[in-house]
Amino acid sequence: MKVWVINGPNLNLLGTREPEIYGGDTLQKINEQAMAYGEKNGLTVECFQSNHEGEIVDFIQQAGEVADFIILNPAAYSHYSIAVRDAVAAVAVPVIEVHLSNIAARDEFRHHSVVAPVAKGQISGFGSYGYLMALDAAKHFLWGGLK
Repeated sequence: MKVWVINGPNLNLLGTREPEIYGGDTLQKINEQAMAYGEKNGLTVECFQSNHEGEIVDFIQQAGEVADFIILNPAAYSHYSIAVRDAVAAVAVPVIEVHLSNIAARDEFRHHSVVAPVAKGQISGFGSYGYLMALDAAKHFLWGGLK
């Protein structure tokens, strides 16, 4: 089973970017943890990051052709990118939206996600552990435990 983890803008700065909000883990560490979790649980995990909206749309479309599940942290694009939202809606594979911080407890403009209504679910506020939670949910979904 293939799971693609796609990360949006500024997540390449994790570890140094506002650690009081996003935690101290780097994106490399998060990716390594995700791949290790996948290896232990029968999942092939591929990780991508881009600061560019069109590249994220491309990653989602490519994943839709070869992956069984997508874990997506659209970052700021969550709140206004209709292109990312439409890409999620267009692919035939399920998507879980992940956020390191609790977006509902932050600035008002961060409370709404245009991606959430077309995602299978959303996990926010658990830091880097949210990615492992999403992988666990993907595993259970792929093996018939979740609908």
